[in-house]
Amino acid sequence: MKRIKSIRKITYVQLLLLHGLIAVLVFLFRSFAQAYFLFVIAYFIFRIFSNGNKNDEVLLAAAYITGFEVFSRMTGGVGISYEFAKFSVIGFMLIGMFFVGFTRKSWPYILFMVLLTPGILFSAINLDYDTNFLSAISFNLSGPICLAITALYCFKRKITRERFEHILLALLLPIISMAVYLFLYTPNIRDVLSGTHSNFAASGGYGPNQVATVLGLGMIILFGRIITIKSRFINILDLGLLAFVSYRGIITFSRGGIVTAAVCAAAFILVYFLTADRKEKSTLIPRIAFIAGVIMVTWLYSSISTLGLIDKRYSNQDAAGRVKEDVSTGRAELMKTELDAFYEAPFTGIGVGKVKEYRLDSTGIESATHNEVSRLFSEHGLFGLIALMVLVTTPLGMLFKKKQSPYLVTFLLFWLLTISHSSMRIAAPAFIYGLALIHIIHAKPKTIIHRK
Repeated sequence: MKRIKSIRKITYVQLLLLHGLIAVLVFLFRSFAQAYFLFVIAYFIFRIFSNGNKNDEVLLAAAYITGFEVFSRMTGGVGISYEFAKFSVIGFMLIGMFFVGFTRKSWPYILFMVLLTPGILFSAINLDYDTNFLSAISFNLSGPICLAITALYCFKRKITRERFEHILLALLLPIISMAVYLFLYTPNIRDVLSGTHSNFAASGGYGPNQVATVLGLGMIILFGRIITIKSRFINILDLGLLAFVSYRGIITFSRGGIVTAAVCAAAFILVYFLTADRKEKSTLIPRIAFIAGVIMVTWLYSSISTLGLIDKRYSNQDAAGRVKEDVSTGRAELMKTELDAFYEAPFTGIGVGKVKEYRLDSTGIESATHNEVSRLFSEHGLFGLIALMVLVTTPLGMLFKKKQSPYLVTFLLFWLLTISHSSMRIAAPAFIYGLALIHIIHAKPKTIIHRK
């Protein structure tokens, strides 16, 4: 394996400035988003084939596309297909397997895809006549298939710590672009305050749930960088970015992505502390203190900016201070209908995409699922239950290693929490699940042999 160098400070600053400029160009010329997206695809395809994927360039490509997905949807950058980002990730993973293959030990993820097959058959039988069968299958299975293909490629694949940092940076940079775009879109949150519900204007005119989910992922990556990268300059820069990204995530008024980020950060710290040596533990405490201080100041600023409405939002209150009856904002009702469908057809399920029609017929609510777990049960029945068990149990063997990467538990938690409040509408939970399975190694320094 070729030794990968860490990114220099000046290069990191240049990359951040470049992606800030990209956000400005997209804001000024929305057509630039689609042109840039196609350029990114072409650039990574050229890079992968020119180097034969020797340094896992497909992971860089998939990471960048995953980070860029919601930004591209928000700005009309994906004109080909709404699910194009997931298909792109799948395509890059398949190209990677063409060059370097995958381990036989990843067979559980092949089983996972097989278990999803019966649901397609029952979907063809049960879907209404006027429902587009291919669209229903694409919308509901693109996420799980993206996860399975990514997991096949990533499972126990050895990657150096430096390369893993590059992959996370590729994931982070387009998220920074999106955060800058959101600032340009609504520089003053008070101009668009309208209560304690999710705020579309603060989310660039797009779905706050998806925006907050990706910004929460950016928060997790920045948190991990501050803990693991030993550079005062980069740490200070990342602390500033953490405050900026956190603020933009908080004022979307969508709680799922931010709560997920907080839980994942706590898990990261716990695992890192348990596996660190004494010297690392001594440097960890001041870092955590600085991060905690930054987050507290960010929350205080968010509270002042929103006239205290964000505090009421997280206290489950409306603008008048009345406690709302449903803390799940309707998700509990959606989950109940999916479980009812599972009870009606526990073995076969009702078919892929059918649960939306089932919910409309039984409750009059026309809404897609927000919970991938209950959707698997309702649409795939027993096969879905087994498929979920495969996803949960397969990484368990990696949890008990002595020197475990803190990203394993952190990313598995991100996947599980995200699919529980936002399903698999975007590629992020699928790709992050795959990253959790990577085996991070420390590259050995080159040895110089002196010959007479």
